[in-house]
Amino acid sequence: LVQLVESGGGSVQTGGSLKVSCEVSGYTYKQYCFGWFRQVPGKAREGVAALDSDGSRSYADPVQGRFSISLDNDKKTLYLQMNNLKSGDTAKYYCATIDEAYCNDNDCFCSRSPEYFRTWGQGTQVIVSS
Repeated sequence: LVQLVESGGGSVQTGGSLKVSCEVSGYTYKQYCFGWFRQVPGKAREGVAALDSDGSRSYADPVQGRFSISLDNDKKTLYLQMNNLKSGDTAKYYCATIDEAYCNDNDCFCSRSPEYFRTWGQGTQVIVSS
């Protein structure tokens, strides 16, 4: 059973930095695609960043150049480093693993679209204020 637990959210001032973490357990598949998403009340969940087992990373346009996704294999922890934060980054942040149906022995279809992701964490709140 795959389980994801996010941590590290909090309040930060505009222009500040924050690093959120996602502890991954129970994931045994050889290939992977992990993603970070965010959601504000009343709006759809949006993909922020994704990382696959080939080391490829993708970012949504609003965070390109400011956010960085990484994985520590030894600690089995996924990270999202967020720099130069803006008020529009205020949201609940979730990590997720892609549905294994989109993976084969060589790689995974790694998308930032939420509908392809199967297992989700509970989320961690990030508030950016001036």
